[in-house]
Amino acid sequence: MSSATRTTLVFGAAGLIGQYLTTDLRRRGFRAIGIARRFTAQPEADDLEQPIMTMTAPDLAALLRATQADVIVNCLGVLQDSPGSAAHDVHVAFVRRLIDAVRQSGRDIRLIQLSMPGRDTDDRTPFSRTKREAERLIRASGLRHVILRPGFVIAPAAFGGSALMRVLGALPFALGEAEASVPFAPVAIEDVAETVATIVDDSSIAGDAATWDLMQREPVTAGEVVAYFRKVLGGPKPWLTLPSLLLTTGARLGDVASWLGWSPPIRSTALAELRRGVAGDPAVWIAATGITPQTLADLATRPATIQDKWFARLYLIKAVIIVALVIFWVASGLIALTVSFNAAAAILSSHGFPRALVAPATAASSLMDIAIGVAIAFRRTCKAGLIAGIAASLFYMIGAAVLTPDLWIEPLGALVKTLPAIVLMLVALLILDNR
Repeated sequence: MSSATRTTLVFGAAGLIGQYLTTDLRRRGFRAIGIARRFTAQPEADDLEQPIMTMTAPDLAALLRATQADVIVNCLGVLQDSPGSAAHDVHVAFVRRLIDAVRQSGRDIRLIQLSMPGRDTDDRTPFSRTKREAERLIRASGLRHVILRPGFVIAPAAFGGSALMRVLGALPFALGEAEASVPFAPVAIEDVAETVATIVDDSSIAGDAATWDLMQREPVTAGEVVAYFRKVLGGPKPWLTLPSLLLTTGARLGDVASWLGWSPPIRSTALAELRRGVAGDPAVWIAATGITPQTLADLATRPATIQDKWFARLYLIKAVIIVALVIFWVASGLIALTVSFNAAAAILSSHGFPRALVAPATAASSLMDIAIGVAIAFRRTCKAGLIAGIAASLFYMIGAAVLTPDLWIEPLGALVKTLPAIVLMLVALLILDNR
């Protein structure tokens, strides 16, 4: 079978690496089918949206037969447990079902597993331990496989840790010495894609089993990676070094945010993996594929776009905006419902509002404000909360224009300030997507 007629299934094709690999394989003329639970962009005709994590081994086997899969690239991964997503389920349980599915499919399939570099003895987080357990399952399965262990992946898109590095490079922040000095070997996404394409193109490369570290040869530290992003993004000279305690506190707050459905760039696992560092030996990979990995110096010749600069500068502001809006709505509702209830009710009664409806209307509007704030706090309902907040603000402004027009000229300008709040909610709505 020629390589052009082989079919490659990419699981996790909506993620940073999976999406790039799927597109790259197609650009090279291979038949690639992206598999994801949900695509944020318009999927290609061959792409399939599937409930991956709930599919049984027979379900997966049927998918492999239906698509006539010859190669599987598993890019599925989750950094840290959160509601609806657990590292063990994604990294171990799914891989176990996938191995069974390959056996049940009756097809000669080669598995390419995206893992992480490092020594087993350094695996101390659920993320690294489950990634390593998946490797052991694959090695023991007897399936033809190649385990790829890419270093810190530098790609045109950014998510999670790669987004955090961009933020540090675009803003006047620097890592403390303890974090800045750890090894942090990078790899260009193009080199990862070329490796996968080489494996798909040559069924004999790497034999029946191989494990490769994908990263540049020269040692690089986390501080040097931040300096790279500072150079390409034109970031300012750092004037604030982030102490370890501040990073730890930020990681704890990130953990709280993750249980609300968000994916902040810094959480306990991300910080632990940053402090562990990224290191490996790419010699076997380079010898087997003939690929000369790009270095940070090579990548630094690529100019950053204005979109790159905007993203890096606004990434942390997004969190600040969401937190500010939650506080704004919840606090305004609680204040009106408690200590200022009589004052709020007096505004309505003094402008001819039916006496019997004053208290219920005041309580209802206060509870609505609180509900909007709570909705914005949760990732799943944030979009609905922002839309409701914009609608409620417009309703308040229109209602005031009809019932209490004198409020528009009151000294503190409370109603006038509603318009900037609407604009802020609109900004939050427009930058809500993570990828």
